[in-house]
Amino acid sequence: MNRMLPILALVAAAALISPAGAADPAAAAPGRHKVMQILTPEQIDPALLLPPPYKDGSDLQKADLARVEQVYHDRSPERRAQAEWDDKHESVELFNTVLGPKFALAKLPRTAKVIGEVDNDQAVAANIAKRYFLRNRPWAIDPSLVACDYKPNAAPLTSYPSGHATLSYSTGFILAALMPEKAQAILARAKEYAFSRVVCGAHYESDIEASHVLGTELAMMLLENPAFHAQFEAAREELRAAGLTTQVMAGK
Repeated sequence: MNRMLPILALVAAAALISPAGAADPAAAAPGRHKVMQILTPEQIDPALLLPPPYKDGSDLQKADLARVEQVYHDRSPERRAQAEWDDKHESVELFNTVLGPKFALAKLPRTAKVIGEVDNDQAVAANIAKRYFLRNRPWAIDPSLVACDYKPNAAPLTSYPSGHATLSYSTGFILAALMPEKAQAILARAKEYAFSRVVCGAHYESDIEASHVLGTELAMMLLENPAFHAQFEAAREELRAAGLTTQVMAGK
């Protein structure tokens, strides 16, 4: 991934400007009925964006599982409660504590449109990758891991990448680019939210790492799209007018 430069440097830049997989419909995650709005299927080919996950039974997969088990069983009541809250809030509101009460999308229609575009395309991309790689969830291997969102009829082959984590990293990247003053806090919250999936026993750490790559790549591709970038600039101007950033449109 030669485009994967340090995240903060990428945010600053943004502010200025395959093995065959099986597509099992039963393994589809939420968002499977959505279609891409900005990006194209060719751009989000999981075989090109992500390495394959560790195979079940391999030494790397066993080490990955051991780490999930350690985090799951050693978690504090407070961290578990945070992970459960994060599990139930799969939307931009995950950043509420960082962005503050003035960041109200009902009063920020241009920003809401940008966030909606990101949310749509990241959900489709994560779902396609899940169905391509078909990795078992940790709880499918170790039944003692009762995930926050576990349901008896849950599809087990949906681990790689994490949908929650792809959301946090893609949306976090765009928000950090829109409001550079809060970039560090936004990206820290994105990372914390993503790690909640391990705390829940819902995902491996390598799933989260894949989501970090996928979410960041998606955000960069969106910013490179002329139509989206125009919406991004309009949202940034809206946020500046609302006093949520001092950043102005490029060229002003």
